Amino acid sequence: MNISRKTKFKLIIPILILTTFLLILKPTFKTSQKPHIHLHVQNHLQLAQSHCDGTLYPDLCIATLSTIPHLHKKSLTEILRYTISVTEAIVRTSTANVSGLESGNRHSLSRLQHNAVKDCLELLGDTTDQLETVLDETANQCGPTRNMTNCLTFLSAAMTNQYTCLDGFAIGSNRTIRQLIQTGIYNISHHVSNSLVMLKKIRGPRHCKHKHKTMSLPYDDLDDVNGLDRAGFPGWMKKKNRRLLQTATPPGNGTTTRVNLVVAKDGSGNFKTIGEAVAAAPNKSATQFVIYIKAGAYFENVEVDKKKTNIMFLGDGIGKTLIKAKNNVVDGYTTFRSATLAVVGAGFIAKGITVENYAGAAKHQAVALRSGSDLSAFYQCSFIGYQDTLYAHSLRQFYRECDIYGTVDFIFGNAAVVFQNCNLYAREPLSNQKNIYTAQGREDPNQNTGTSILNCKVAAAADLAANKTAYRTFLGRPWKEYSRTVFMLSNMEDVVDPAGWLEWEGDFALSTLYYGEYNNRGPGANTSGRVTWPGYRVINTTDASTFTVGNFILGGEWLTPSGIPYYLNLTSN
Repeated sequence: MNISRKTKFKLIIPILILTTFLLILKPTFKTSQKPHIHLHVQNHLQLAQSHCDGTLYPDLCIATLSTIPHLHKKSLTEILRYTISVTEAIVRTSTANVSGLESGNRHSLSRLQHNAVKDCLELLGDTTDQLETVLDETANQCGPTRNMTNCLTFLSAAMTNQYTCLDGFAIGSNRTIRQLIQTGIYNISHHVSNSLVMLKKIRGPRHCKHKHKTMSLPYDDLDDVNGLDRAGFPGWMKKKNRRLLQTATPPGNGTTTRVNLVVAKDGSGNFKTIGEAVAAAPNKSATQFVIYIKAGAYFENVEVDKKKTNIMFLGDGIGKTLIKAKNNVVDGYTTFRSATLAVVGAGFIAKGITVENYAGAAKHQAVALRSGSDLSAFYQCSFIGYQDTLYAHSLRQFYRECDIYGTVDFIFGNAAVVFQNCNLYAREPLSNQKNIYTAQGREDPNQNTGTSILNCKVAAAADLAANKTAYRTFLGRPWKEYSRTVFMLSNMEDVVDPAGWLEWEGDFALSTLYYGEYNNRGPGANTSGRVTWPGYRVINTTDASTFTVGNFILGGEWLTPSGIPYYLNLTSN
């Protein structure tokens, strides 16, 4: 995670849009014989202002909507789709600009700069896919209501992508390169921000005479009105796969689990490396594809890209099946690119695996897991690192009975994520460092993202426990302006500092963040000495319920067929 604050830049309204608007106004100065033209333009502008009410970037919104012919005849859905189409055009332009950085400077770019360019191109590609998904989900008038959560999720991820791109250029001399692309990247983000507000204005049930078009990905049928079939499962999952994970235990000991591919270091499987097995897996699979990874340490960086949907990694257990690597920022990798295991393809599941980045504390940002996989779930896994261990980058994620080890900001990102019945272990950091469990990265108050930690153990790892008075350890700090994190019903050991939370820099985000604690227990849970920031609060049961599996990530619609145990509400009762 980039540890420097982003600089706020003044929005530059595209000259083309302004020119178009001025052309609309021009007839009012030609003649006084057509007052209705002036009235029409005035009404057009007032209507645009009305639609843009509540947006964070109203000038951009008004300038964009003012270019829509016959705006008064357009529905809110059509206006939203127009804005997204405009955004897509800017994404294409920005992609060309970023590509030009590499093609024109291939021999002069450092490894870090090359990786930052690679990150941006990947993230812009993901943004295009996510915007296209929103267009698919809003293809007719009933779409937005039925798929509100999906649309909010994909727009939130599209915005996150832009800031992740810029974060890669925020270190040292990279800032010079950042200047060349940031205007377009911010423009994309601001359009998406306005789209989030417009999406939330689309309310009320609509009755459709035909089923709307959806994309052929595993989350097609997930929407606000259940999207489940009569048996209670998503339509994409076949019956034989619905209870796969419950029976998915490593072969042997009398079990007869079906797996698709086997990875074994000793050559007894289909492949010796995990990367080879992932490459051999089908693209855009509509059913779970199980890769059984036998016990052993696999020293490789593994990537499950967006074409590899519904992949499952099944290991022999924590500490037995290990994926290990050491990419890090000091050695020229962006935080995004440093991950030992990076998963993007939707519907990813992992069970019984340890993922480690063993670069060490002195190498600073070094990610073990990065997940940008929508509807991804991790069960009985362990993630080990120091700074930035677990990068919950974007979209919807769930972690159950997992162990996470780290020092600085070791659970971070901007996903909508719930950690349930997990263990969070702070390790001994560098002598000049503090430990921080979380650094959540919500950039916009309309993003439906945040980190929810429910019924977890918040503790010190063995190395810190032996010397915990030498270091201060905090629950979280605000990486981005609207950072949102809650700890609920968790057991906090005395390693937690009485203040609970740490500033990022000065008073940045202290009024805009949302940090909550609810009925935690243990010596570290006493809130009497907590920070007094405007954005911190001890929350009640109603507010806490917002961040449960059932409400925050709609887990009841997609976790049930995985077979992973979970509970929808604050407790299992």
